[in-house]
Amino acid sequence: MYIEKARVESIKNLLPNTYLLIVHSPLIASGIKPGQFCNIKVSESDFPLLRRPFSICKVDRENLYFMFDVHGEGTKLLARKQKDDIIDVLGPLGNGFDLSGYYSAALIVAGGIGIAPFPFLIQQIPPDKKVICFFGGRSRQNIIEYGMKNLLISTDDGSAGFKGNVVQLIESEFEKFKNETVRIFSCGPNPMLKALQKFSIKNNIDCQISTECVMACGFGICQGCPIENAEVKTDRCLMLKR
Repeated sequence: MYIEKARVESIKNLLPNTYLLIVHSPLIASGIKPGQFCNIKVSESDFPLLRRPFSICKVDRENLYFMFDVHGEGTKLLARKQKDDIIDVLGPLGNGFDLSGYYSAALIVAGGIGIAPFPFLIQQIPPDKKVICFFGGRSRQNIIEYGMKNLLISTDDGSAGFKGNVVQLIESEFEKFKNETVRIFSCGPNPMLKALQKFSIKNNIDCQISTECVMACGFGICQGCPIENAEVKTDRCLMLKR
């Protein structure tokens, strides 16, 4: 883990409220794995006081990619960064996804900005595995395709793809994978993750869930990030501490 002064290489819009930030951060980039995150100090002043957690979206040699939505003052400040600005980055943090063991198909299940860690994960999945991505958004205007592969889409209003949520989408498609050894990798809103956890337990599927939450310290010491687990506990569904 390092604290690194990272130089902004570029920032661009993927959607009107969704940004892709690229920073030069050789120390952190050299030791990070899919599903981990960094805590970023978004300004040089004491406001906002706390760092903000962002999943690693992609790694390209010595550059880190962060995908984020603008929600509050911290992300507003980050979205205003310009090329050659310097930002303070702490990482890598969190457990990350486990790609070891046998599975023939990797199913990526993402909701909203929960798609952020998966371009990097897809880069690292062995080429002999099938990769199918399931993405859920509110409407056509919320669809993010960056870095995805074999993408199936659901929207709440039916304006694109399957009408319904992304867990309903994977339920409708799962018969196609009955002859595969499946592993699910997921990130998104907590209600989606709880529904996916129950689906995975019911169908005896290996499932790794990366939770989205505000994390002040990045280490779990301050206890600002606990998330209640589903009622049924099993080693078939692993909830990662992000």
